[in-house]
Amino acid sequence: MAQRKDDTSEIEAYRAAVKRETLRKERFETMSGLPLADLYGPDEVDPEIGVPGGYPYTRGPYPTMYRGRTWTMRMFAGFGSPEDTNKRFKYLLEHGQTGLSTAFDMPTLMGYDPDHPLAAGEVGREGVNVACLDDMRRLFADIPLDRVTTSMTINGPAIVALAMYFAIAEEQGVPLTQVGGTIQTDILKEFIAQKEWISPPRPSMRIVADMMVHCAKHAPKWHAISISGYHIREAGATAVQELAFTLADGIGYVQAGIDAGLDVDEFAPRLSFFWDVHNDFFEEIAKFRAARRIWAKVMRERFGAKDSRSWRLRTHAQTAGVSLTAQQPLNNVARVAIQALAAVLGGTQSLHTNSMDETYALPTEGAVKVALRTQQIIAEETGVADVVDPLAGSWFIEDLTDRMEAEAMRYIRKIDDMGGIVRAVELGYPQREIADSAFDDQQKVERGERVIVGVNKYVDDGPGAGGEIPTLMIDGEVERDQRERIVRLKATRDAARSTAAIEAVRQACKSGDNLMPPIIDAVKADVTLGEVCDVFREVFGVYRDPVFV
Repeated sequence: MAQRKDDTSEIEAYRAAVKRETLRKERFETMSGLPLADLYGPDEVDPEIGVPGGYPYTRGPYPTMYRGRTWTMRMFAGFGSPEDTNKRFKYLLEHGQTGLSTAFDMPTLMGYDPDHPLAAGEVGREGVNVACLDDMRRLFADIPLDRVTTSMTINGPAIVALAMYFAIAEEQGVPLTQVGGTIQTDILKEFIAQKEWISPPRPSMRIVADMMVHCAKHAPKWHAISISGYHIREAGATAVQELAFTLADGIGYVQAGIDAGLDVDEFAPRLSFFWDVHNDFFEEIAKFRAARRIWAKVMRERFGAKDSRSWRLRTHAQTAGVSLTAQQPLNNVARVAIQALAAVLGGTQSLHTNSMDETYALPTEGAVKVALRTQQIIAEETGVADVVDPLAGSWFIEDLTDRMEAEAMRYIRKIDDMGGIVRAVELGYPQREIADSAFDDQQKVERGERVIVGVNKYVDDGPGAGGEIPTLMIDGEVERDQRERIVRLKATRDAARSTAAIEAVRQACKSGDNLMPPIIDAVKADVTLGEVCDVFREVFGVYRDPVFV
């Protein structure tokens, strides 16, 4: 390859950046004592590969990567009552987890209180139930919000959950400028894949924009959106489709922020992403590398971002839930370890490893500890955290990265031609593409063309072959207690104050004013999540998934 004029200066700039970083240890070496260099690669810098921490970030968003700081080990947790999940949070923190990640139950995700008829039988079953400010208060009891970062996986009612979290931070005396974390808020992928929504796409995008504006101005350390490919992949998308549709969603959110009056560099540095990590080891690594490169180019060339932080794609990752099997569940430990290693070699900033028992129920403490220990073994015993982007320059990896970028951009250009991602969703384009891919993959499994160990090959039907393992059971008292609490709250709160707060939210929905301030006021007045979402349903309407053939 031809050497660029600035190759030498780029490498020198990299080495200068490394010197400015605080590293985890003074010396990096193999178990045999062989020293490891700061940077591996040719003196001629390929502009499509670059150097770690340099545009286009193919080799990672930061110069030293895990040499400076190990990825955040953020295990997804949530079940039963707020007290149940608070206990699990503390358990994980005690065993070395470095960030919190909150799973909510189906009523919460769909915007219903536990006393609603549609909530019956689902309260606390697949996540924690949070319907009011007191629930959020109990969820984070004795957890200092200025010393941990929290992720919350919720989308349709995300603005209500965030209002509650900010109110709890205020109660703890923590200014919003010091509150760090992420709320998913990715409503586009709900329409595409996960199907947990409240209102139609366009008013939903308005709510997202209001959150972005409020956080940009008042909570600069908070990520108002985590743009999620995880659920797209879990719905049956290929790795290329996950890459393309997720980045197209990101483009849609950037445009929404600009349309709301923000300068791109005012909010883009706080956008983050969330990828699935499936079984094709090298394809998953290439996906991470291609994602960073595409995003860097889009932000600099399409949106004109000047701040290098706006070019960097930072990401959370989670091992593939859909790859876990109920048959021979102990095999899931091996699957998760391989997927986690791919995420690390791909350059993730945060990682959740699934537990072996999640095909049966929410994980037990024992299973989640094994999943967390899997990350700790990768970080502490394998040496992969001691070398920055060790696979760079591999003919196979670089070719695969290039081809994934090209195929993803083909999808993105097609979506642009349709008028953007919101219009593409309304037309059902990504939904149809994913449905076709899911159907094709299932046929390959049924024909034995794609092997799943223990399912369609190496099947063992003998006694004890299932590898029976303990599973978590949710006490029925949780639902009764949560329902009674919310009924009592509605009966005993200041009725005039809560009614006025609900009306303020309604008027903001109609006027176009930013929704965050009145919703924060509403949750402080003990207005419930379901009541705010009922206002959305009333003013914006209820979305029904169209039938696409």
